[in-house]
Amino acid sequence: MKLFRILITLAGLLLLWAAITALLDLPKFILPSPLIVMEALFRHAALIAENAMTTATEILLGLVLGIVFGMISALMISAYRPVKQWVFPLLIASQAIPVFAIAPLLVLWLGYGIAPKVVMSLLIIYFPVTVGFLDGLNRTEPAWVNLAALLQKSGHTGRLGDMVRLYRYIKIPYALPSLASGIRVAAAVAPIGAVVGEWVGASSGLGYLMLHANARVQTDLMFASLLVLTLMALILYYLIDHGLRRALPWLSDQDDTVTQKRSL
Repeated sequence: MKLFRILITLAGLLLLWAAITALLDLPKFILPSPLIVMEALFRHAALIAENAMTTATEILLGLVLGIVFGMISALMISAYRPVKQWVFPLLIASQAIPVFAIAPLLVLWLGYGIAPKVVMSLLIIYFPVTVGFLDGLNRTEPAWVNLAALLQKSGHTGRLGDMVRLYRYIKIPYALPSLASGIRVAAAVAPIGAVVGEWVGASSGLGYLMLHANARVQTDLMFASLLVLTLMALILYYLIDHGLRRALPWLSDQDDTVTQKRSL
């Protein structure tokens, strides 16, 4: 049913696009029709596929690293007050810096290869994962924490051991829905870092291809690349959403409950 709704929405957008180009009679270099874009997509299929593989690799590496570092950071900030006092303000301040300001520095430091694009994706993905997981850890039911403290008195394993068990059996399981929400947001914004990095300095990738197509007034190729990038982002999001629902099946039950309450 969800796939059907997505297909209907995409078909409606394509029809609207075709109607605008037909009614306004816009020049092809300003807004090509969907048919022209599809023709460019098939004509340059090999070129687009090659660059899409580069962008997909950058996005996936950035996503994995962003999730790992985000989870570790959230655990450290939640568990240790000095880390929260010193690191969390820096985390918030880092979001005030535009990504376009960071990208040239990363290219200067790391070169024109894949590294600066992966780091750009990591930086964009890192924040929603960290904040989402941290919020879940901090919102653990106090009653559960108090119960854990009482149980630990009977089997005290030291401060570090008690904290590890508290996070393993109570805080982390309770925070998994919030972590899942942060990962979904990260998946939605993951392509931004890779494409911005490719715009600033790259020798391959969909962002690089779009930039050069725009400079050569190959608007049809630019739109075809953008279409492929959009499809990649949608596929990535729904694959991660499906994987999270399979790994955390109780999330689907929670969503169904919320939907029923809203319908009432």
